[in-house]
Amino acid sequence: MKYLVTGVAGFIGSATANKLNIAGHEVIGIDNLNGYYDVNLKQARLERIKHDLFRFISVDIADRKAMESLFEEEKFDRVIHLAAQAGVRYSLENPYAYADSNLIGYLNILEGCRKNHVQHLVYASSSSVYGLNAKVPFSTSDTVDHPVSLYAATKKSNELMAHSYSHLYDIPTTGLRFFTVYGSWGRPDMAPFIFTKKIIDGHTIDINNNGDMWRDFTHIDDIVEGIIRIVDVLPVKDDTWTVESGTSASSSAPYKIYNVGHGSPINLIDFVKAIESELGIIAKKNFRGMQPGDVYQTYADTQDLFDATGYKPKVTLKEGVAEFITWYRDFYGK
Repeated sequence: MKYLVTGVAGFIGSATANKLNIAGHEVIGIDNLNGYYDVNLKQARLERIKHDLFRFISVDIADRKAMESLFEEEKFDRVIHLAAQAGVRYSLENPYAYADSNLIGYLNILEGCRKNHVQHLVYASSSSVYGLNAKVPFSTSDTVDHPVSLYAATKKSNELMAHSYSHLYDIPTTGLRFFTVYGSWGRPDMAPFIFTKKIIDGHTIDINNNGDMWRDFTHIDDIVEGIIRIVDVLPVKDDTWTVESGTSASSSAPYKIYNVGHGSPINLIDFVKAIESELGIIAKKNFRGMQPGDVYQTYADTQDLFDATGYKPKVTLKEGVAEFITWYRDFYGK
């Protein structure tokens, strides 16, 4: 199979491309290598994808002409779309970056799939779409009409746009709502990385909502396993589906939505303690209130994904934190 992996210099994208190559698939990886966070880390991720079946192309998915040419020239069998402007708080500061990448760029991906008969589009959504939902665990059958950040709103928009293309053009699309991903080669703007860096450097870490927060921390290996499994499960039309009796996670069109998470939320304080234990350092802590765009709890119901693929997360919190800390110390020499 020939795959396009967008956001290939990213945390999830690089790990996904690497696993596809190991399985014998050809991968064209694209990324614009923007400066949202350390470009050196992105370059280092690319360096570890050393494989004859991998080729990197520097391109911005918001560049309509470049994306049209890419799809026409390469003739991909499948697309795994992971490129996006990420981050909840950054969306409060730079909203237009989210429109460019997550809306215009995403439309370019959909158009490329439509015009070039791509077999399956798998794309990254986010647990952020659950917004003000207080019912746990979060199920793909839940209503997700009340996002609390622009980032979440763009991810929900991606799901709606995918459905319209699945309905109009019979393009099989699968959206994956990822839950708090962590592990080696992780993003510097996410809590596990921020906490680790500040604790090692002797700086104070901020604990939001005075520590009363829960996250369904999911290790990168489990996330990638979910992606690789679902890419072979093409959604099909369900002629028995109706709006009245069905859920928004499926359709009469070839369209599906799945959660990809660990399914066991961890209290934020317990996660910090796991990092402290692995580092052998007690963190200096600043307890503060809830921040704009934050949600109290994330908790994935992954039964649908298990039913479709047999997916079960395997990496425990202790194993995952230890793996991440080992990588961090090695990569940064600390």
